[in-house]
Amino acid sequence: MTNFSFLSGTKKILGRMAALAMTAAVLSAAVICAAQSKPAANPAPDVLVLSNGDTLHGKLVNEIGGKVTFHSDPLGDISIPWNKIKELHSAERFAVLDSRVKPHGKHGEVVIPSGAIDVNTEAVTIQPESGPPLPPIPLKNAEFIMDAATLDKQINHEPGFFTGWNGAATAGATLVSASTNQYTVSGGVSLVRAVPTVPWLSPRNRTSMDFSGSYGKITQPGYTVPADPTATPPTPAQTIAPVITKSAISHFDAERDEYFSPRLFALGQVAFDHNFGQDLSLQQIYGGGIGWTALKKPKQELDLKGTIQYEKQQFMAGAGSANQNLVGSTFAANYALHLKLINYIQALNYIPAYNDFAAYSATESNTFAFPAYKNLSFSVGTLDSYLNDPPVVVLSATQPPIKRNSFQFTMGLTYAIKSKY
Repeated sequence: MTNFSFLSGTKKILGRMAALAMTAAVLSAAVICAAQSKPAANPAPDVLVLSNGDTLHGKLVNEIGGKVTFHSDPLGDISIPWNKIKELHSAERFAVLDSRVKPHGKHGEVVIPSGAIDVNTEAVTIQPESGPPLPPIPLKNAEFIMDAATLDKQINHEPGFFTGWNGAATAGATLVSASTNQYTVSGGVSLVRAVPTVPWLSPRNRTSMDFSGSYGKITQPGYTVPADPTATPPTPAQTIAPVITKSAISHFDAERDEYFSPRLFALGQVAFDHNFGQDLSLQQIYGGGIGWTALKKPKQELDLKGTIQYEKQQFMAGAGSANQNLVGSTFAANYALHLKLINYIQALNYIPAYNDFAAYSATESNTFAFPAYKNLSFSVGTLDSYLNDPPVVVLSATQPPIKRNSFQFTMGLTYAIKSKY
């Protein structure tokens, strides 16, 4: 016989257990929601005590080469040398690079200590997230202090081939329609990728590419001179053929630098030139050599370079006998100046040939860019090229003498290309 009272009691117990489980779930969900909705506590501000006793509260930005950048809401970002600081305390996680540890990037990954930091007048102490404090680093050896991710990325990694590029693209044009028709277009792209991509670390390698070109045409349309029966003797009608004058100059070069030290580097380069006005169809250069950064400051830099190279000169129709294969050098000086209201770049190249001393050439270029709006600038530039051995041609009505010197002046708009690496 079935015991109905027992079954009834069991159902009541199971029902109460289910109700308790549902209540617990609801309470847990409420606690989780309350925890998620509660704003996280703001971290304590960093504290900087100056040598005169003044105290600033805010955020440590970084320290580079003995200069501490500290952000204070009333003062903004301020830069202070170590000798003006008595104490510095930050609970945020910072990485400290000891100048006695030589970074080798991808050739040997550097372990950079990081954690909360405490600074006195003599040393920096790092408190890792777990474990005891690390041995103090003397202030004179604390070369960089900044967020760990940035420092690790710049020292132990390299950007991919399509990232890390900085440079500029320039374009200009002229159009005239009158008794004669004329147009000229010019442009150029200059790109540089230095690794690391920040100026406060010594360079490991640098890749650069440059292209510039201009093309123009002046057309005098053909016309007919009517007959003149009154002339003595009478002149028949004459048809004058159209006259077309063309100009075309282009240049491309690429270079790869590998640094032995912060200023000395080995380089490999290629260069290609075309100049219609000098009857130069194509000049090719392949070489390698040594470079030295003679001047390096935040706003200006001067590089001196010398190479040994193979050079081939090919001239246009009618001058094939002048084509040459040369062994020579390129001696170059590249200067860059970056100011608030102007950017100036100058390049000088002297290219001698050792198997034909008459076959030397030289180029000199200047570019001035005046910032206008955001990444846009107004630019003017010159390119002066000298070719000592242009081909000897037979002069005719359509073939004028070839000059050794070619000068070009350009104006246009320049767009700055900035890396986001």
